[in-house]
Amino acid sequence: MNKFLQEFHERGYFYQCTDNNGLSRTLEDKKIKAYIGFDCTAESLHVGSLLQIMCLRLLQKHGHQPIVLLGGGTTRIGDPSGKDKTRQILEEKTIENNIKNIEKILKIFLKTKNKNTSPIFVNNYDWLKNLNYISFLRDIGKHFTINKMLNFDSVKLRLEREQSLSYMEFNYMILQAYDFLELNKKKNCLLQIGGSDQWGNIVNGVELIKRHTGKHVFGLTTPLITLASGAKMGKTEEGAVWLDPKLLSAYDYWQFWRNTDDNDVIRFIKMYTDKSINEIENIKNQDINKLKIILANEATAMLHGKTAALNAEKTAKETFIDGIVGKDLPVINLKKKQGNKINILELVLASKLLMSKGEVRRAIKNNGIKINDTTIVDDKLIVDFNQYDKNTCKLSFGKKKHIVVKLI
Repeated sequence: MNKFLQEFHERGYFYQCTDNNGLSRTLEDKKIKAYIGFDCTAESLHVGSLLQIMCLRLLQKHGHQPIVLLGGGTTRIGDPSGKDKTRQILEEKTIENNIKNIEKILKIFLKTKNKNTSPIFVNNYDWLKNLNYISFLRDIGKHFTINKMLNFDSVKLRLEREQSLSYMEFNYMILQAYDFLELNKKKNCLLQIGGSDQWGNIVNGVELIKRHTGKHVFGLTTPLITLASGAKMGKTEEGAVWLDPKLLSAYDYWQFWRNTDDNDVIRFIKMYTDKSINEIENIKNQDINKLKIILANEATAMLHGKTAALNAEKTAKETFIDGIVGKDLPVINLKKKQGNKINILELVLASKLLMSKGEVRRAIKNNGIKINDTTIVDDKLIVDFNQYDKNTCKLSFGKKKHIVVKLI
């Protein structure tokens, strides 16, 4: 097996391939261009997209050139895969801003200096915006049958649940297949990689290119990643784990990885760090908490830098072991309203550790709220910041959520 595909398997990235042997031979013969698409429905990607980013990094490691497709065109339609309802249609200006921000994030993870492996960024709006509808139906639409399209999971599951599927969304799979065709013609792209929920769309692209040009290309998918708890990767009770440093601090990002379930740690070190498979084999029997710190440090360094990762580890140690306020904890500044005093319910809500007064009351009842490690027992407490050095205190919810609150 080709070395890229071998490592792809070893790291747990592999799910399906349209032609495993053919792709292996092609990768052995030459360096290729391969693409992954990202729809730009938010201003940032979250950890759920990180596996695809790691695939792009792996391509670069083995000397291949990744193409990053930012879906300025398809985002205007909305991918129905795995969705129960039509996505909200965003304004064009919002989509453009999302594209710029996501490109910046991806450039943190991908190497850009080597011209042979530097990522090529493309926006499918460039070729989709001027499509002639009649010509498109005649030249591209003729290769798709309704019978087959109705059997793809993205369509079939929605219809089985009797949830509406707009004609606009129904066209998404054709547009994605057309993207592959365009990239094959313009960039000689031979491979599309995507999540397992994209299998039908990817197969459509492979077949469209074969029928339209006679060329043989490939599709490769990654598994759907879930946590040991069964939750979807990238989503927590507190919300999405964003990859934009402006939306999530290095400390909170570090804590996400540090809190990985014991059963996921080795799997995630393989998937989400650059440690070699041999290195991982040599350390896999270490203490589980040491392995979690290795995972957290490696993953955080990749996005936020090595210094930020080590600072996050130090802050965690200070906060959890030494019982002092770690300097790298997230900080919130509150403006004074009535002197230096504030009701505990309002304080917790302002910190966004919890989102409703009912939740705060329940947390206090269960001894879950602390100020400077002192448990709060009265939900009518008026917190007096005069008693804290520099009007600053550490507010905690449970054992893992902490924030520094400063009254200004």
